[in-house]
Amino acid sequence: MQKKNALYRMIITAVLLALGLVLPFLTGQLQSFGQMLSPLHIPVLICGLTCGWTWGGALGIILPLLRMLLFGMPGAPVAIPMAFELCAYGVLTGLLYPWLRGKLCKLGASRLVVILATLGLAMVVGRMVGGAAKALLITTGLIPGAPLTFAMFVTAYFVETVVGALVHLIVVPAVVLALEKAHLSPNA
Repeated sequence: MQKKNALYRMIITAVLLALGLVLPFLTGQLQSFGQMLSPLHIPVLICGLTCGWTWGGALGIILPLLRMLLFGMPGAPVAIPMAFELCAYGVLTGLLYPWLRGKLCKLGASRLVVILATLGLAMVVGRMVGGAAKALLITTGLIPGAPLTFAMFVTAYFVETVVGALVHLIVVPAVVLALEKAHLSPNA
């Protein structure tokens, strides 16, 4: 059963990788719209919630870097810090979801509330990881860019991403709950 479960998680992760490679093409003609929606984040968040922290973290690292290598977008100054951010998303959602589910469901919280709490925490911490990675990479000269001030960090990682975060808070729980209801989620 363990091998089958690992294989099933690998298949789901591969499907989400393929989705992550293709999803940005839906907003490709409007680059600022695509940046605002952050379509690469959706498969990683779903993967962490459904397949666990190892698969979610791995997908978070691989997806932006592979997309950069295959399609040139996002470029290295965005893709490299994004890999840190998305890895944090995958790891945190994979760790927090079962833990919060155990704690909050005992208090009578619904699965939706647990998923939203998990996503909220993971997205805030993931954005901080992404900003810290970008600042460190710029400071060390590994990627080009102006030094990241606190105001620039808050604007880039929280203010300009509000619409994308709201989309993620609607789409991701809907997909995860549907997978759980259909008994297709390994973490159900």
